[in-house]
Amino acid sequence: MPATPRPADQLRNVQIELGYIPSNPASVLYRCEGTIVLCTASLAASVPPWLAGKGKGWVTAEYNMLPGSTTPRKPRDRGGKIDGRTTEIQRLIGRSLRAVVDLVKLGERSITVDCDVLQADGGTRTAAITGGFIALAKAIQIAVPGSRIGDGPIRDSIAAISAGIVNDVAHLDLDYQLDSAADVDMNVVMTGSGKFVEIQGTGEEATFDDDQLADLLRLAKQGIRELTTKQLQSLS
Repeated sequence: MPATPRPADQLRNVQIELGYIPSNPASVLYRCEGTIVLCTASLAASVPPWLAGKGKGWVTAEYNMLPGSTTPRKPRDRGGKIDGRTTEIQRLIGRSLRAVVDLVKLGERSITVDCDVLQADGGTRTAAITGGFIALAKAIQIAVPGSRIGDGPIRDSIAAISAGIVNDVAHLDLDYQLDSAADVDMNVVMTGSGKFVEIQGTGEEATFDDDQLADLLRLAKQGIRELTTKQLQSLS
């Protein structure tokens, strides 16, 4: 029998495995049904040269889709050349994570969050942000013992989710099938306390009105509340 369609306001099943790589406790395997992203956070006791001596730390991110994550195979980036989509996504991840870190309290340390897509079925950038925060928070907890979200370098949590209009219906958490059929596609990044960090919304040869925008934001807020709960549970 065919699978029962997922309700339009329901997240895909999310599974989070913290410490996935035994040698790196700040590693997370983030599964969002068909989308699987491995997020690792690496700490360095130094900062980029342009930050040296300023008493601040730095958080950055790198994003990559492994060749076998999609069909057909995605060619590897070679010779330091990164395609435009990859550059856009890793900048989004980096600024989203920095939005919830007090870089002064972090001290002169750098944290790089690597997000490698093992399998792609829509929503890889939002999964990378949501899983990447867990890896980042764990790395900071190791670097600054006793720190907690809201107390220390981690000011708040951060998560991201997609939403879209498909056949005039607002849907939460688009997989590839929904995303490819969407008339409107939106990615929303929010803190656990409910503040927006970024909203990316476009009509795919279509337009959307105030009511549809309100529906998409309502669904995104609902989804991020649920993801925030899952993040905090994994870190506890």
